[in-house]
Amino acid sequence: MLNKIVLTVAALAIASATNAFAQDAAIGLDGARHLLGRAGFAATSSDIRAFAKLSRAEAADRLVKAAAAATSAIMPPPSWVNDKPPAPAKLQALSQPERQALQRVNVEHAFELREWWFREMLNTPSPLAEKMTLFWHNHFATSQQKVRFTPLVYRQNLLLRRNALGNFGTMLREMGRDPAMLVYLDGANSRKEQPNENFAREVMELFTLGEGHYSEKDIKEAARAFTGWSVDRETGEFMFRRAIHDYGNKTVLGKTGNFDGDQVFDVLLNKPEAAQFITRKLWKEFVSMTPDEREITKLAAMFRDSGYNIAKLMRTMLSSDAFYAPENRAALIKSPVEFVVGTMKTFEIETPNLRPFVLASALLGQNVFAPPNVKGWPGGEAWINTATLLGRKQLLDRLFRNEDRMDVAMRSVDAMAEQNGDVAPPGRDARMRRQMERQMGGIRWNLDKWAKDFGTGVPEMTRVILPMAPMTAVASADNPADIVRQLVVDPAYQLK
Repeated sequence: MLNKIVLTVAALAIASATNAFAQDAAIGLDGARHLLGRAGFAATSSDIRAFAKLSRAEAADRLVKAAAAATSAIMPPPSWVNDKPPAPAKLQALSQPERQALQRVNVEHAFELREWWFREMLNTPSPLAEKMTLFWHNHFATSQQKVRFTPLVYRQNLLLRRNALGNFGTMLREMGRDPAMLVYLDGANSRKEQPNENFAREVMELFTLGEGHYSEKDIKEAARAFTGWSVDRETGEFMFRRAIHDYGNKTVLGKTGNFDGDQVFDVLLNKPEAAQFITRKLWKEFVSMTPDEREITKLAAMFRDSGYNIAKLMRTMLSSDAFYAPENRAALIKSPVEFVVGTMKTFEIETPNLRPFVLASALLGQNVFAPPNVKGWPGGEAWINTATLLGRKQLLDRLFRNEDRMDVAMRSVDAMAEQNGDVAPPGRDARMRRQMERQMGGIRWNLDKWAKDFGTGVPEMTRVILPMAPMTAVASADNPADIVRQLVVDPAYQLK
């Protein structure tokens, strides 16, 4: 018995020492490629070399510190972002042609806002800040198509960026007062006589606790606490309408009091399920689609004890054994935004017009500022089907083989999609494809830099472009462009 105890203690000591060594050792080129591919949109060769010298803790700390400091965008926004909403009386008086003209303006503004965000993703000094902003955009899913007044959607994006690695409780409270969210979930007109339950339901199911941790009665009671939270129609700012707020006692998750919305948030955040829900969702985004529940429990406890410090959680998660585990590398599928923006960043693609890339991401299944519903994009394997996989390949063909014509490529996508029933028949998507075809000109990628950095070194180029060894053997070539073309069409290029 004593020998067994001694052996167990020795084994634990060896495991502890091994883990400490792993934490202190340099992550190397492959570790740097893995970290930067997950925590950003792409890994450049210079960044890989710089991070390869760092330990796990040093690398995670560098990324998180830069992201936590990047609380505002660096690219100038469209000129209309501070516009006031049109007066309701003026809207009602519009003729049909005037309404159609206003709708066209809204559509154009939506495109301009998407181009602005793509430009920010491509130029940001902190890709992790943008990845986290994109994550929270999907978590607090809000669609411009319903909000309509696009400046509100822009301001919500600033809210998410400002809090992306801050305090989750602070972000949750600000989101409860966010005009775009109030409009999207029909909270702006919620009154004590008829409380709207949409926001209360989603704040429990999708934003904090997850399904199964609340009752319909909890939703109804919480909805009463959010009555009177509204939007000033003249300014587009949050407004609390005291006259329509329910000041009576409410009972939410076993707690009773004259709660307002902030106090309901306190009740939710005090539940351990909230920290577990957010931690599990971040794990699936950055580590693996199959959460390790023991690790989730430990990380969630730390997250809750820290007062919901997102930066601390991300620093720990991005330096963990699980994050660097071999089985978790190249185990996630790139989202359309990651695929498009990452390709542009990796190859330093220059273009006079970002709109075709915005359209490409939308056609591949991720139209930013327009998630499919309040649950956002499901991600994972849902990103890939027959149509989108072929669409990804055709986009790469267009970028790296200038002789390929986009109209032929897109007809192939349409035919395959219709045959397999993956997408709706031609309509809005068909118009988007035609627009992308017309505008996708003047694109070039920096081949000179690739030739200078790598020559025709297949292993070196593979390390930057792919998260794992290629599934198809890559033939040597005198022209680095020929090697790149082989690597980007390999199935491994779809992974991160």
